[in-house]
Amino acid sequence: MDRLEAGASIDGFELVERLQSGGMAALWRAKNSKFDFPLLLKLPFLDPGGDVSVILGFEAEELILKRLSGPHVPRYAASGGLAKVPYIAMEFVAGVGLAEAAGRAPLPPEEVARIGAEIAKALAALHRQKVVHLDLKPENIILAERGAVLLDFGLARHAELPDLLGEESSVPMGTAAYISPEQILGERSDPASDLFALGCILYQLVTGEEPFGRPATLAGMKRRLYHAPKPPRDIDKAIPRWLEAVILRCMEVDRSKRYAEAAHVLSDLRNPDQVVVARPRAPSNARSWDGIRNLFRRTDEKALVGKPAGSRVQAGPPIVLAAVDLANGSDALAAEVLNETARVLAAREDSWLACVTVLKTEIIGDTPAADESGQLTYLKRLVALKDWAHPLHLPEDRISYHVLEAVSPADAILNYAEHNDVGHIVVGARSSSALRRHLGSVSTKVVARALCSVSVVRLKAMEELRRRQP
Repeated sequence: MDRLEAGASIDGFELVERLQSGGMAALWRAKNSKFDFPLLLKLPFLDPGGDVSVILGFEAEELILKRLSGPHVPRYAASGGLAKVPYIAMEFVAGVGLAEAAGRAPLPPEEVARIGAEIAKALAALHRQKVVHLDLKPENIILAERGAVLLDFGLARHAELPDLLGEESSVPMGTAAYISPEQILGERSDPASDLFALGCILYQLVTGEEPFGRPATLAGMKRRLYHAPKPPRDIDKAIPRWLEAVILRCMEVDRSKRYAEAAHVLSDLRNPDQVVVARPRAPSNARSWDGIRNLFRRTDEKALVGKPAGSRVQAGPPIVLAAVDLANGSDALAAEVLNETARVLAAREDSWLACVTVLKTEIIGDTPAADESGQLTYLKRLVALKDWAHPLHLPEDRISYHVLEAVSPADAILNYAEHNDVGHIVVGARSSSALRRHLGSVSTKVVARALCSVSVVRLKAMEELRRRQP
C-alpha cells in the first residue's frame, strides 16, 4: 500500500490525500461521484511476515460496519475483497479526535461529564445493534457536531456473526490501558466490557493519568483483576464525588456491580443528583478476592444455563467444522469434502459452518511467508478456501473461514474444535500407505481424539483404481 500515490484509482475511488495511519492500515481521503458524503479508504497492510490478525480484523470490520447505521458510526460505502485490492470505503467523519482532548487532560469535570455522556449515548446505540466494540479508546472516538462517532471495528463482536478473531485465538485482544477484566480472560461478548473502557477513558480525562498504565505483558494486564486503581479524588480533590462514583462503577471488576447498560451511564452523567455516592471504605483483601470469585462464578453460571437469548445458535451443534486440505489446490478429495459438508448442513440447518484449512509450518527453520510471486501464502490459502466454499452459497452470517498455521494439522483442527465447542467435524482422508498407518493420518488422529462426531470422507474409487494400476 506504500506504493499508492494521490490520484490513483481503486474500484472507482480516487485517492486524494494520505492521512496519518496506524500500524494496521493505510488511511486515504478519497472521492467518488457515486457518493454524496466525504470518503475515507482504509487499506490493510498485508506485508509478508506481518501479523495475520490484520486480515482477520479487516474481514471483521467489513462484516460489521456494513450492518451498522446511525449518527454514531461512519457510513459504509463499499469494500474490496482479499482476492484483488482489499479496502473498506466509509464516510470521513470531521471533528476533534478524543485523543487530542486526552492530550490536554486533566479536563474540567463538567467537560468530562459532557464528553462521557456523548460516548455513552454512542455505545447505547451500538449495543442496541448487537455489537460490542471491544477496543474503545480515545484514538477510536471522534467528537463531531452530531455527537461522538466510534471508529475502528476490527476487534468488535457482532452477536449474530461468526467471531473471526475469538474463534482462532484465546489471547486477550484490546488496548492494554482500557481492556476489561473479562476480555483478559478471553470473553468477547459482554457490552459491559465497553463500559469498563469508558470508565478508564473518563478516569484519564479527569485526572490526566491512565488508571492501569500501559502494561506490556499478560501478567501486567491481569493486575486490574486484583488491584483497584487509585480513586480519582486521591489525585484531585476538586473532582466531584458523584463523578468519581460513576467512573469507579464503570470500572468494577465484578460485572454484577458494574453498570449493565450504557443508557444508565448516560443518565447518571446527565443527572448528577441521582448518583448514589457511597461512603469511603477501607480496602479489603477479602472483598478483592470475592470480586475475582464472582467474575469466574458468573462465567461458570453462563456456561451452565447455555447461550444467552439472541445468540446465533439456539439448538443443535453450534458449529460444523469442514477441514479441507488445499495444499495442492482444490482436488477431487476437496470436492468430496464439500459434498459431505453440504449434506451435513442440510440436516443441521440450525448450525453454521467454519471452513478450516491448515498451513503447515516447519518444526525447524522459517516457513516462507510469501510464494515466488510475492503473494502472501496465508492470504492465497484464505482466498482458495473461500473459492472452495462458494458453491455452498451460505449467507455470510452462517459461515467463517480460517487458515490455521501449525506443525500438526490434526492438532490444529482438534484445538480449534475444542476451543469453539464444535458439534461435528467433516474431514478428508488420503489414500492409505505404510507410512501413514505407522505415523497416524490426520483423519485417524481427529477421529480418535475429537470430543464431537466426525465424518471422514475417502475417495474409495480412486484408491481402488490406483491399486489396480501396474
